[in-house]
Amino acid sequence: MRQLALRDEEVASPEDFRRAEVIPLHEEAEKPRPARGMRRAGGLLVACGLALLPWLYVLATGLPATATAAHWPVAWVGLDALEALGLIATGLLAARGDRRHALTAAATATLLAVDAWFDTTTAAPGGDFATAVAMALGAELPLAALCGRLALRALSRHD
Repeated sequence: MRQLALRDEEVASPEDFRRAEVIPLHEEAEKPRPARGMRRAGGLLVACGLALLPWLYVLATGLPATATAAHWPVAWVGLDALEALGLIATGLLAARGDRRHALTAAATATLLAVDAWFDTTTAAPGGDFATAVAMALGAELPLAALCGRLALRALSRHD
């Protein structure tokens, strides 16, 4: 083993420290560029999202204020069944420590937020609307926030 000895004249002065350049011990690695297919898919999705913007105007100005749905109960039972399945799958995966719970958590958070939105916007004034708001604030949106947090935490961990 070799030892390095410095003489008094070789010791840096405070002025030398102010002029010194900081050199990081570990250079930050550049993030790799996404593959060409991924960049194309991203561009396509952005284009489709932008193409929907004029359609939103058409819907906002052209849809009737009320409508009758032939399969109204099936729509709501189906949505709630998907939410239940998502909550169960997320819970089981999270309890096992499986990081794939991020996928089910993100999907379930989305379903719960959509449910809260449609419950409150389609409810009749009065008691139905109050019930929809209570369900949204007391159950659907808190569960959506929990699922969203689980998904983000799982994706941000570097194991």
